[in-house]
Amino acid sequence: MYSKYPLRLVFLSIFAYCTGLIVFGLILQHLKGIEPCPLCILQRYGFVACGLIALVAGLSNAQGFMRRLYAFLTLAAAIAGGSVSVRQIWLQHNPPAETVCGPDLQYMIGNFPLSDALPMLFQGAGDCSKIDWTFLGLSIAQWALINFSLIAVVCLWQLFRRTPERRRFS
Repeated sequence: MYSKYPLRLVFLSIFAYCTGLIVFGLILQHLKGIEPCPLCILQRYGFVACGLIALVAGLSNAQGFMRRLYAFLTLAAAIAGGSVSVRQIWLQHNPPAETVCGPDLQYMIGNFPLSDALPMLFQGAGDCSKIDWTFLGLSIAQWALINFSLIAVVCLWQLFRRTPERRRFS
């Protein structure tokens, strides 16, 4: 038996979900005054990547190999974003001995080669280990990890679910 959910709807739902998460992050930043650290910005890029890949997949109504390719690419973006979340969660639970606030993301990317900027990002400045906001006892990074995990599960489902075109060859 194959799933009754249209393939397009699943990808467009991922796009809408990621858009909602980005909007929520912007609300926290602009209305609540919570400035994102470099790792938070990288997590936003992860949600943007997941959302944009899913939007292209949804608008093109990807089928067969292309559906699985888009699901794989969205999964890869979710894993990358989730990895950044894990790093930030680790920093929050093991803060550096010195809380030195480093330069922001744009300064690092603009003034250092990417090979130097990426390691600096993952070292985590003092502001990356600070927990500014919680909901149900979880920090923003923990919620981001949960959301990346949900996106990854949906992408895995898209990769392996039976569809009418796969059923013909089974």
